[in-house]
Amino acid sequence: METNDLQQRAINTIRFLAADAVQRANSGHPGLPMGMASVAYLLWTKHMLYDPEHPRWPNRDRFVLSAGHGSMLLYAMLHLTGYDLPLEELKRFRQLGSKTPGHPEYGLTPGVETTTGPLGQGFANGVGMTLASEHLAAIYNRDEYPLIDHFVYGIVSDGDLMEGIASEAASFAGHFKLGRLIYLYDNNHISIDGNTEITFTEDRAKRFDAYGWHTISVDDANDLQAVDQAIQAAQKDPRPSLILVRSHIGYGLPTKQDTAEAHGEPPGEEELAGAKENLGWPLEPRFLVPDDVREHFVASSQRGRKAQADWQVLFENYARAYPDLWAKFERTQTGDLPPELEGSLPVFEADAKGMATRASSGKTLNALAEKLPELIGGSADLTGSNKTDIKGEPPLTTELRSARYIHFGVREHAMGGILNGIALTGGLIPYGGTFLVFSDYMRPSVRLACLMGLRVIYVYTHDSIGLGEDGPTHQPIAQLAALRAIPKMHVLRPGDANEVAYSWLAALQYRDGPTALALTRQNVPTLDRSKYAPAEGTLKGAYVLADLGDGDPELILMATGSEVGLILQAAESLVDAGHAVRVVSFPSWELFEQQPVSYQEDVLPPRMKARIAVEAAATFGWKRWVGDAGIVIGVDRFGESAPYKEIFDDLGLTPERVASDAIALLERVSDKRA
Repeated sequence: METNDLQQRAINTIRFLAADAVQRANSGHPGLPMGMASVAYLLWTKHMLYDPEHPRWPNRDRFVLSAGHGSMLLYAMLHLTGYDLPLEELKRFRQLGSKTPGHPEYGLTPGVETTTGPLGQGFANGVGMTLASEHLAAIYNRDEYPLIDHFVYGIVSDGDLMEGIASEAASFAGHFKLGRLIYLYDNNHISIDGNTEITFTEDRAKRFDAYGWHTISVDDANDLQAVDQAIQAAQKDPRPSLILVRSHIGYGLPTKQDTAEAHGEPPGEEELAGAKENLGWPLEPRFLVPDDVREHFVASSQRGRKAQADWQVLFENYARAYPDLWAKFERTQTGDLPPELEGSLPVFEADAKGMATRASSGKTLNALAEKLPELIGGSADLTGSNKTDIKGEPPLTTELRSARYIHFGVREHAMGGILNGIALTGGLIPYGGTFLVFSDYMRPSVRLACLMGLRVIYVYTHDSIGLGEDGPTHQPIAQLAALRAIPKMHVLRPGDANEVAYSWLAALQYRDGPTALALTRQNVPTLDRSKYAPAEGTLKGAYVLADLGDGDPELILMATGSEVGLILQAAESLVDAGHAVRVVSFPSWELFEQQPVSYQEDVLPPRMKARIAVEAAATFGWKRWVGDAGIVIGVDRFGESAPYKEIFDDLGLTPERVASDAIALLERVSDKRA
C-alpha cells in the first residue's frame, strides 16, 4: 500500500492538528501524535468500524489510547472522522471546561472509550473489554446472528509496558487467548528521562511471546503497507497481538525528533515551523484541515456507518428469532436492574453465633446471580476466602467463554483494570474479590473507576484485625479511610448478614461509581430484626438499630461491621447501669451523606453531644460524625499476629472499654452543661 498524496496530507493533518493544539495551549505531549499519526490514520480509515452518529453502538470496534498523554492524536481522529468534537474544542485543548482535557476522559468526549493517562491502565482496560466482548458473543451470538464480533485496538507506549499492571494484564490475556485484542506499540525508544536504553532493555517481542501473544515487528511507522499487513495478520491470529512499530517521536521536528524534548513540552514556534517546512505543510493557517482531507475522513467512516445500519437490521431480525435473548440484551445494555430485585435477597434468621459477613456475601451473591445474568466476576486467587464463586457454574476458560466466574490469578492490579474494561463494554456488572489490605494494589484502577463513574463492585474480605493470626501484614488499618477519601466511591461495611444482603442491593443500585464491600473473616451475630430495626436501613447508610433503656437517649453509640455487635453488648451493660442509649449501625458514610438533613438529624440529633464511634480501623474521619465532644475508639497502629479475640482485647476493642468510656464521656458532657 503506497502512500499517495491525499493519504500523506491526511496524516500530516493529524500531526499538525495535534502540534498546533499543544503549541497554542503551551502544554501537552506532541511527540506521540506526530510519530504515530500514520498508524492511527490506517486504523481509523481502513480497519476500525465505528459510527460517529451512534458512538455507543454495541458492536463498534473499541480504540484504547493507553498512552493517554498523546491525547491530541485521539482528539484529532475523533474530529476528523465526524464525532461531535468541533474544531473549536481542539483549539481549546487543556483549557477549563473544554472537551479536550490533557488526558482522555470517558463520558466527557464523545468517542473516548476509557479514561487513560496513568500508564498501563488502558492496557488492562482493553483486556477487560476483549474478555467482556467474547463473553457477550458466547451468550448472545447465534450462527446466523453474529451480534458481537468486534475488535479492541489500542496504542500502547514504552511507559505502558514498563508498568507492572501491563505485565499482569498481558499474562492474563495470553493465558485466556483473547484473540480479538490488537495493540500497536509505539516503539520510539524515548522516555522522559532519555533513551529507553537507560532502563528498558528486555526483548519486548520475546517477552510477549512468552505471555502467549502473537507478536510482529514493523520497521517503520510510516510504511502503511507493512502496518496494514501486520494488522491483517493480527486479525487472523487466535492469540492477542502486539505489533511493535518502530516510530520516531516528534516526527518531522527539525531538532527535537527522537529526543525526550519531543515527549512532554510544546515544540516552540520555530521548531513547529521547521516541522511544517520539512513535511511540506503550510505555516498558516493553524489547525488546517484541507477540504479534500476532511471529505476523505468522512468517506472512510462510511464503512462503519453502513456496518451499524446493517447491524441494526440484524438486531431487529434477532428480536423476532430470539425474543428472550433480545429482551435480556436490551435490558442489560441499558444497565437497568430487573424489577423487584429486592425480593430476591436472602433473609437470614437471627443467630447469636451468626456467620462471617464474607459468608453471607457469598450466599447473597449466589441468590442475585440467579436473577442477574449480567453479573460477572471473580477473585485474585482467593475464591475460597472471598466466597465469590457462583455455585453450580464452571469457571470461564479459553474454551468456555459463556461462564461468569473468572479466575484472575494473583493479579490485583490487573483485576482492577480488567473490571473497569468489562464495565466500560456495557451489558455487564463486574465484581472482583481480594483481601481489603490488597485494595492498595488496586487503588489506581479503583480511582479511575470513580473518575469514570463505573458500576464495579469490590468484594474486600478480611476487613480488619479480626482476621487474626496472619498478622499486621494482612490486617488493614488505613484502607477504609483511604477508600472513603476517593470521590464517588461508596464504601459499605455491613454489621450482620442481613445488612450484607442490602449492601449488595445498594451496590447494584449505584450506577455512578464503584462500591467496596468490606467483609469479615470472623463470625458476627445475625441480629434479631424483631428486636432491632429492619436491615433495609442499610440503604440509607446509617440507621437507628434501637433506643435502649428508659426515657430519651443520653448517648449515641455508632459502629460499622463487626463492631456493631460489640456496641450492642456495651449498650446492654449501660442500660443495666441505668442509662438510655441509642445504637446506630453506620455501614456507609457516603449513603448517609446523600440523605436529607432531616433524616441525618433524626438519626444523629444535634442536641445529643455524647457520641462514641467504634471501628476496628483508623479513626481518621470519624470526628465528623461524633462531633467535638464525642470520641472515637479505633486502631491507629498496626495489628498483631494472634487469635483475633486476643487482638481485640489487647487493643481495647471490647464492650467493657466502650461502656467505661461512655460513662466517662457522659460525666464530661454533663459537667460542661452544668
